[in-house]
Amino acid sequence: MLRVLRVLVAVILTAAVFYFAHPSDVIRAAAGADWRWLAAATASVLVDRALMALRWLELLVALTPGSRPRVASVIRIFFVSSFVSNFVPSVAADMYRAYALSRHDVRLAESTASVLMDRVLGVLSMAIVGAIALAFVPVQSASHGIAISLAAAFAACAAAGLVVFSEGMSATVLRASAALPSNAVRRIAASLTDAVRRYAHHRDALARVLVMSIAVQAIRILQAWCLGEALGLALPLSAYFAIMPVILLIMQVPITINGLGTTQVAFVTLFGASGVVAAAATALSILFLVLGVIGSLPGGVLYATADAPATPGAQAS
Repeated sequence: MLRVLRVLVAVILTAAVFYFAHPSDVIRAAAGADWRWLAAATASVLVDRALMALRWLELLVALTPGSRPRVASVIRIFFVSSFVSNFVPSVAADMYRAYALSRHDVRLAESTASVLMDRVLGVLSMAIVGAIALAFVPVQSASHGIAISLAAAFAACAAAGLVVFSEGMSATVLRASAALPSNAVRRIAASLTDAVRRYAHHRDALARVLVMSIAVQAIRILQAWCLGEALGLALPLSAYFAIMPVILLIMQVPITINGLGTTQVAFVTLFGASGVVAAAATALSILFLVLGVIGSLPGGVLYATADAPATPGAQAS
């Protein structure tokens, strides 16, 4: 039922955006895109996907010694989960990634912790890039909303950081979980908290992942700029650096499938505040989503040619 509701919301939001932007104008804008800029954006997808896979590999440093799977297996899981994310909310794709890794003799709590840290550092990198850009290039009427969104992202990351680095906070989480009625849930919460806490001993790895995450966000913003140039939008690169981090954050919120609908609304609202007409902003949003789908296609190939599932052997805690 929830899946149907997400699809319905995505369809309604997308249809509304197209209606108010006038479908013929959107199609005309997209059809006139410069293929050279489109090619540049497409080529850069290979770089950002490689960096995203490498940062997850780096985060596996906290796994129990001797339990780290082969690099090829981890890469396969990452790209397949990237493909799966086209059909489910981002949280479901993360759950798939954690579960798939646990099928390779990795404790489920540890595989989940690695995915959580990957997500947290990704969100933190978006907030950092957006805050720096907004400090130098405020986006007029959209500045207030962007600042609130970035502040919320920083707050969420700070809370996660406290669990990792603060014994007091982790103890508070454990005490809170002890009040839960289910023994299984309490056990899972304790195991996951312990797995996340291990990253406090791998600060160098976290710093490297954060740097890679910032690079990923910069590349994705450059992709949006290339698409904007292809559409002939008269916006400076600095405006993209201020706007896109918030849109990327919105795309992570598991309201609809793959951010469809919410992404279009975000593009039209934020780019519209910078003077971009609705038709062009809508075309830009569609091209940006298509670019993400293209980047996930290798995962589709791997999924289609997958062997039988790995022999079950993962520990459940």
